[in-house]
Amino acid sequence: MKRLDGIYTKRILAAVMVAGLVLGTTACGNSNQATQGNSGGTHQSTTQEVNLKKLRAGYLNVMDDAQMMLAHEAGLYKKHGLDVEMQMFNSGTDLIKAIVGGQLDAGVLGFTNALTWLDKGADIKIVGGAQMGFHSMLVRKDSGIKSLSDLKGKSVASQQQGSTADIVLNGVVWKKAGITKKDVQMQYVSPSVAIQSLQAGKVDAAFVFEPYDSIARLTSPVEQIYEIGKEWPFPCMVVITSGKMTKENRDVVYKMLDAQKEAIEMLRQKPGESAKLIQKHFIKEDTLQTSTGGTVSATKVIEESIKSQQFEWAITPQQIDRMQEISRMMVEQGILKQDIDVKKALDLSWQEQIKK
Repeated sequence: MKRLDGIYTKRILAAVMVAGLVLGTTACGNSNQATQGNSGGTHQSTTQEVNLKKLRAGYLNVMDDAQMMLAHEAGLYKKHGLDVEMQMFNSGTDLIKAIVGGQLDAGVLGFTNALTWLDKGADIKIVGGAQMGFHSMLVRKDSGIKSLSDLKGKSVASQQQGSTADIVLNGVVWKKAGITKKDVQMQYVSPSVAIQSLQAGKVDAAFVFEPYDSIARLTSPVEQIYEIGKEWPFPCMVVITSGKMTKENRDVVYKMLDAQKEAIEMLRQKPGESAKLIQKHFIKEDTLQTSTGGTVSATKVIEESIKSQQFEWAITPQQIDRMQEISRMMVEQGILKQDIDVKKALDLSWQEQIKK
């Protein structure tokens, strides 16, 4: 990946703040103002479209959910017989509340949300994979920080306590560094604010996901000293629906998973083409300014962000073991009352039937 280095200028901050405008708006808005739309564009009076089955699908405006955005933008939901009402949420907590409450049929979100609600007795099922965990630790190149252990006594910006990022930060990252969260000064902010704080020198490091990692590295002199997915891969985002949905509308669930599987394969095989279709979800402008006064294509930033991800539609036995490990972390961190048997939360009938 080409990196663009240089001295911080006001223009750098302006560029990332512009990029963060789209991202930040989605992160700070009201979940009741969820965007809605029909997959596949303008309706035509064809027999095929009349027979499309309705689905209310929720997503977060993060690269982790790119497969849903692409399935919508590329018309894949309609291709697989669905008329999908897309609803954007600001947090996994809001999204899963909508599933549990019956206002939403399914969504892609962190599986730790599912564990939290299973702990409360909610009727939900994990029916497919979506994306493996990507969380990077970024520092300024002139900071002298070269490893995680160098962060002892430093300030780090990350997502809110109890989030998936926070769970693995405490359960994996700090343990690898030989320190605890008490050895660092944590600032819990949105990813866009974390990046801006790092660039402005207000924090020493930022623990973020995509596309924030790519935006920061392609527009300013920051570098990645650690990415958890490279050393401790885990299934971060999964497809969740209600138990009732799997019983009463299993065919609709399967059609959704078929469309998202095709989207994931397109993300893997055609990242550039995929980036053109989903860029508008993340960056409003066509180009971003760099620290050297140049520009970088917004589509290029999103393409690099897609390439950094591992999108995965299947859930493997190894991933289930890792889910169980994270469940135990959540108990240790006081998030769950007791360890959840992850296998009881899974309904993998879709992936089992397509392997036959």
